[in-house]
Amino acid sequence: MDTQDKAWLLDNLRIFGGLSHPELAEEIASHLQVPLCKHTNSRFRNDNMYVQLLESVRGKDVVIIQSFSPPNVSDNIIELLMMMNAAASASARSIHAVIPYFSYARSDKKDEPRISIAGRLMADLIATAGATHVMTMTLHSPQVHGFFSVPTDHLTSRPAFVQHFRKQDLSNTVVVSPDIGHAKRATSLARDLGVGVAAGDKTRVSDTEVVLNTIIGDIAGRDVIVFDDEIATGGSTIAMVEALRQQGVRRITLACTHGVFSGNAIASLGARDDIAEIVTTNTVPVPEAKRLPNMTVLSVGSIFGQAIHCNLMGRSVGPLFAYWHEK
Repeated sequence: MDTQDKAWLLDNLRIFGGLSHPELAEEIASHLQVPLCKHTNSRFRNDNMYVQLLESVRGKDVVIIQSFSPPNVSDNIIELLMMMNAAASASARSIHAVIPYFSYARSDKKDEPRISIAGRLMADLIATAGATHVMTMTLHSPQVHGFFSVPTDHLTSRPAFVQHFRKQDLSNTVVVSPDIGHAKRATSLARDLGVGVAAGDKTRVSDTEVVLNTIIGDIAGRDVIVFDDEIATGGSTIAMVEALRQQGVRRITLACTHGVFSGNAIASLGARDDIAEIVTTNTVPVPEAKRLPNMTVLSVGSIFGQAIHCNLMGRSVGPLFAYWHEK
């Protein structure tokens, strides 16, 4: 970052981090070479939340970083909405909601009677609260991008994975998508790594149970990288690992952007001795209790920092988009 950009950011940018992921907020602020501003969060006796920004934002560009990550997803959402509303009420010039993990992206269609398309509802609430711009990463389905009524940057974590896997011997490697519907994401990683790609055909029975019908592609005797958007309960992942073993693969690596690891996921994954490595990112906090010996957590702080920098300077962030490809 040149001296002129640094001086402009110090004067104009005010960056806040919600309670969901203070470590990532610090990383992003450090990349931008600006201090992380403080805010206070407390509860009234009736359990209502109280939020106050502890620095003036009048006429400034405000960035608020908040992941929709467990265990307090609803609290994280309310805190973000209140922080944005506070910034809007205090005459901020622009308000950028940085949501590394937008968990409600999984609720993207009305596939049962009398349910809410909650992904669209959350997008509407974010705009109503005052966001003038949204930045997120690896949405569960690309159509969720269109739910937002304000400019939205859908970033990819792929650069972090490319940098990690290029350090390994990939001469016998295939990237595998657990789901044909998400094969484009795996294909992009495979292209960047210069390896082949395969895809699974699965049927989801419930939130925790998945049936894998078949795997399309040549994987026998190969090393595989199973690449998905997230690992939550681990049901899809375990089903894929078992199917890959039956197909005679060699080394199995699991890779996902969002390492949620809910329920018994860590116990189930830790019990498998046929998983060589689990690679995820820090879009959600991965506490030490969930960090298995074969787990690697990559940082996406620099990706978000670069995207924020380019946005504020009026420069293109195209190479960081989830579905952008250099011609």
